[in-house]
Amino acid sequence: MVISTEGLSFNFGNQQVVKSLSLQVPEGSIYGFLGPNGAGKTTTIKLLLNLLKTDQGSIHVFDKELQSHRIEILSQVGSLIEQPAIYLHLSGKENLMNRALLLQVSESRVDEMLKLVHLTDAAHKKAGKYSLGMKQRLGIALALLPDPKLLILDEPTNGLDPNGIIEVRELLIRLVTQHNKTVFISSHLLAEVERMATHVGIIDQGELLFQGSIKDLEAISQPRVQIEVANTVDAANFLKKQGFMVTDITDDLLSIPFTSKTQMGEINNLLNQNGYVVYSIHKIHKDLEKLFLDITQKA
Repeated sequence: MVISTEGLSFNFGNQQVVKSLSLQVPEGSIYGFLGPNGAGKTTTIKLLLNLLKTDQGSIHVFDKELQSHRIEILSQVGSLIEQPAIYLHLSGKENLMNRALLLQVSESRVDEMLKLVHLTDAAHKKAGKYSLGMKQRLGIALALLPDPKLLILDEPTNGLDPNGIIEVRELLIRLVTQHNKTVFISSHLLAEVERMATHVGIIDQGELLFQGSIKDLEAISQPRVQIEVANTVDAANFLKKQGFMVTDITDDLLSIPFTSKTQMGEINNLLNQNGYVVYSIHKIHKDLEKLFLDITQKA
């Protein structure tokens, strides 16, 4: 595990905002840290970056305890919390060169980062003229300058238009699949995280409600067979007489709890053989947003 916490807690005065959090972030993953605004995501990230002092519990990064190996660990961590700290009057490259001087990193590394985040053509453009998506990518380039093993991003797609969101998403997937990074990303944009995350942690009111792989998350949802068929009400009544439980009926679609592929074939054959025209039939999962609501409401 690149990040491992146990019983991690933090209070602001009398208010407990992180409650006995136990995170497990595997190496080479995109870990989506999900929760509504005010759930404790940013506070947790500040604890992971040692910007806040832990009240209770432990934090291990790269299998080392954070407090006693702080400098060694943080030298291998890049971070971006909400908005990048960039100088708007400087060009993209000048921003990177300024940071590179502090980190004693070569200009070739700066050019490499500009290429990685697809800002080479805008390298000499003032950062103040950048779109929000470009600014976020520049912020990620700044975080990547020292070649960290772990990238921690707090709401990196917040406020971006669809193109900006796609740009950041594609960059993060590239970092993990092609550059052997581990990415820890917080967000309240559930559908967006679903498109790129390999693992998910769901937090609400400071408590971790779910943690596991995207497949684990899908497994706890009840998959359904969704059938697009003519005369849905008649078709639903027919299937009920055959012993199937129909859960949803609309003008065009009906749904049945999924049990197996054999079941899907049987349903398709029964409908066709009895005069019902099936336009489509397939297995679907709840999307992450519906799952999140289910999990938080159960809690």
